[in-house]
Amino acid sequence: MDYTTLIEPAELAAHLADPAWVVVDCRFELSNPSAGSRQYADGHIPGARYAHLDADLSGPVTARTGRHPLPPPERFARTLGAWGIDNSSQVVAYDDASGALASRLWWMLRWVGHRKVAVLNGGLKAWVNAGHPLSNRMPVVTPTTFNPTVDSGAAVSVEDVIKGLDSGTLVLVDARARDRFAGQNETFDPVAGHVPGARNHPFASNLDAAGRFLTAAELREKWRAVLGETTGRTVVSMCGSGVTACHNLLALEASGLRGARLYPGSWSEWIRDPERPVATR
Repeated sequence: MDYTTLIEPAELAAHLADPAWVVVDCRFELSNPSAGSRQYADGHIPGARYAHLDADLSGPVTARTGRHPLPPPERFARTLGAWGIDNSSQVVAYDDASGALASRLWWMLRWVGHRKVAVLNGGLKAWVNAGHPLSNRMPVVTPTTFNPTVDSGAAVSVEDVIKGLDSGTLVLVDARARDRFAGQNETFDPVAGHVPGARNHPFASNLDAAGRFLTAAELREKWRAVLGETTGRTVVSMCGSGVTACHNLLALEASGLRGARLYPGSWSEWIRDPERPVATR
């Protein structure tokens, strides 16, 4: 069985010794970029590799990009190979933020043509609460080769967003919390607000009180309230920098509403040009 959206702790535990499976720890704190790697060193799921959001899951930041632009696909493929991931690997990503960071790796693997990737439902907390072990031993990794097949339509540019909103052929959904979307509490970017015409679905809305994803039926109900009957590549997900937007894409996929795309630059790219409009209502 291939896992392509979510996986439960017991399911991962049953395969932890399988050499065809690769686990990746994606813990990261925006306000303290070195915290995740220290937490990983202190204790992680046995055998897990560590993915740093800035160094491994993002490309160089420029005056035109957002805070977490995508890396070149070839560079990302080399990173995957260095982690021992090839085109046949079953990958499981986890974090301690209910999938907010792990979903970025999930999406990026799909972007380069790899579907056998899932996010640990409930993250590290669910793993520990289920009685499964942690380790502070660094994994012994045999490097391999990952051959990317990039889905060029999976990500959209800022120009695509502008054209799609102007023509009404695109539904843009922002994953940030409602206060940030409304421009009332901006802690990461120098301009507050949202892209005019965007809709808001905070990624936390995909979760229950324990930080686990809602059932597929519950997710569909919530997303239908946001999207109506719109589905597929007409839907584009964004956030502050293209990270938690992937959580919404994972939730859509898990709900059966497939095909939505990512605006990787997101709000932090949008506001690079002062001529682009900003809304707060």
